Amino acid sequence: MTIRPLTTSLLAASLVLALSACKGPEAEQARQDAAQAADSAGVAAGVAVDRAAVATRNAADEAAVASREAAADTRQALDRAADATASAAAEASVAARDASVNASEATANAADKVADKARDVAQDARQNADEAKH
Repeated sequence: MTIRPLTTSLLAASLVLALSACKGPEAEQARQDAAQAADSAGVAAGVAVDRAAVATRNAADEAAVASREAAADTRQALDRAADATASAAAEASVAARDASVNASEATANAADKVADKARDVAQDARQNADEAKH
């Protein structure tokens, strides 16, 4: 990652500039302390970046697993919905066929009743005609 080298470089450069004004043995000790601090800061930054990268990878892996599980659940739900739709269509087809048969039977029964009534009316009309002749 570019953060670690950049952070370390900036920290080291600022410490070197600050210490370049100092002279003598104390300045040398301060330079060494600054260099050690810069190294420690660089190591700490590197560890932090590595930890962040690991956490990011772990989060991405967990998200991928969750996505796969959600996709599987969705697939199962779609399969169940398709099965339910097919079953409902089959039941509707049977119900429509039964209704058609029932309607045909009812129509036939009604036609028989009308024909019977028409025969009765015709027979009554003949009887009336016969009686009128006599």
